[in-house]
Amino acid sequence: MTNQALTELIQQLSLQFFNRPFRHQANFNRRLKTTGGRYHLQDHHIDINPKMLTEHDVQTLEGVIKHELCHYHLHLLHRGYRHRDADFKQLLAQVGGARYAPAVQKATQPTKILIYQCSNCGQVYPRRRRINTARYVCRRCRGQLIYQTTQGQ
Repeated sequence: MTNQALTELIQQLSLQFFNRPFRHQANFNRRLKTTGGRYHLQDHHIDINPKMLTEHDVQTLEGVIKHELCHYHLHLLHRGYRHRDADFKQLLAQVGGARYAPAVQKATQPTKILIYQCSNCGQVYPRRRRINTARYVCRRCRGQLIYQTTQGQ
């Protein structure tokens, strides 16, 4: 789905559920990590997390859009548009929007472990970050540390 198709979907849902037009832009924003969408107070555009479409169904996307449209229309009507306001809670329940966005899958990268070993006593040092072997020595015998291998790649 493109940004233009998203804007058209939001315009359609706005007329269908709110009986008011949506006259601004809507975009997919990949940088949204923990939220389903965002309404911008300054220029009135709406950002939607693309994972709401790829990881969840269309009903979830519509619930997030209805949530953001509640912020949009209440803000333009100079009524309580925040989550804690009674106007927002009432309108959200009336249109059937999502109160909370569902959790999105976090992309986890495999952790790599760097293995260093003391040249004198053989003490092993597994580390996640590199060690400057010219500066740091073994804590047991003050021997020189030598890089061995990387695990977990």
